[in-house]
Amino acid sequence: MIITQSILDDLTAKAKASPRLRMNLDLRNSPEDQSQRMLNAIEPGTVMPIHRHRSSSETVVCLRGHFEEYFYDASGVLVETIDMKPEGNVLNVPAGQWHSLKSLESGTVLLECKDGKWEPLGEEDILKLDKQ
Repeated sequence: MIITQSILDDLTAKAKASPRLRMNLDLRNSPEDQSQRMLNAIEPGTVMPIHRHRSSSETVVCLRGHFEEYFYDASGVLVETIDMKPEGNVLNVPAGQWHSLKSLESGTVLLECKDGKWEPLGEEDILKLDKQ
């Protein structure tokens, strides 16, 4: 598969039409693949909870647009902000690192890669912060 601008445009249109303001495209060969590879189109306003992946690191590349990745400690304190643009950083989020992201530009699409089969996040992998 060649990932063309047309594919990115279509994925962005689907993200804009989605109530979650994001949409992904699975790049695996089959659901049995032992890795996760996907494009993720994220629009400004999408809500991404602070979460972690305990059994895998996550590699993230910004293909187009602009977003920020945020790292947190276990109590929810922001410890680092990473600016992500095309031709910029390639980010490797360590396994177990609490993180989130924010789209800063419409049309943002990123490539995400993780180990293992896809599984939904468990409650223990979403950081719940008390509202004060």
